[in-house]
Amino acid sequence: MKSASQLGLGIGVIILCWWLRDGLERDPVTHVLLQLPLLALAGALIVQPVLEGKNWRNSSFFGGGLAPILIAIFSIAFWMLPRSIDAALTDPRMEMAKFTTVPILIGASLAIGWPRAHPLLRAFLKAEAVSMLAVMAFLYTHAPVRICNAYLVSDQERLGLGFLLAAITCAVLWTWPIFCNRCRHPVPSIEAVRP
Repeated sequence: MKSASQLGLGIGVIILCWWLRDGLERDPVTHVLLQLPLLALAGALIVQPVLEGKNWRNSSFFGGGLAPILIAIFSIAFWMLPRSIDAALTDPRMEMAKFTTVPILIGASLAIGWPRAHPLLRAFLKAEAVSMLAVMAFLYTHAPVRICNAYLVSDQERLGLGFLLAAITCAVLWTWPIFCNRCRHPVPSIEAVRP
């Protein structure tokens, strides 16, 4: 039942994003920072029931999670390009590509690769995600010209601030458990370990 509900929820999120696409795509903040992550989340939800099969778990292709994570990284890089964002607004084929590739190549790939990845690789990717969001924030807030032709300069500045807020939020959420664990298990002092 849990698998069926996840599958239904994922499909429902994609349908909702498609139904509300005009409103979401009118503003670059909701387009890039809400619609695209929701589509990726939908792909992750849809692929979860498939991952429960033993054949997927034992596949050597997914060993270490590197191949799916690389697919997701290159797909994220493609959909972060201003030209791709513009094309998704003006070309129906690119919009259909967005609604298919973001759930499959980003959401499903991360759902497959992330649990299998080494903790150091996951930490590195989290640090890279925060730095990438910060760079995008700087780019969109300091660009002297319009980067996305479909949006105004004021819109792209708001998107830059959204990227900055996302970078700060991710940094806090991902570092908070480290400090919480340190508070629960403090490092013993030198006096405490002396005989």
